[in-house]
Amino acid sequence: MRDLLKKDLHTLILSVLMDGPIHGYGISRKIEARSNSMLKMREGSLYPALRTLEQEGLIGGTWEVQESGPARRVYEITAQGRMEYSRRAAEWKEYVTMVDSLIGGTTNALPA
Repeated sequence: MRDLLKKDLHTLILSVLMDGPIHGYGISRKIEARSNSMLKMREGSLYPALRTLEQEGLIGGTWEVQESGPARRVYEITAQGRMEYSRRAAEWKEYVTMVDSLIGGTTNALPA
């Protein structure tokens, strides 16, 4: 499987956050589950991506204090993030359709 591009990872994170607020570990588990364990999120790529999305105003994060255990950061998509996700999802679907027509279509035969 190809490595995820930074833009792809950001889109996957936004997709998970469309379901509602969640902490970083939960984001990584949802991506893993949705990909049938084909994608494994590492802290070294997830948390820098979350910081970037937060700096761009696409997500917001707040600290949640727990009764037991350390506080954890919970992330939520912003209105700007929802618009950006919609744009990226449409772009991705267009890309997938184009690639599918190129490699999976029936018109791949070379001219005689």
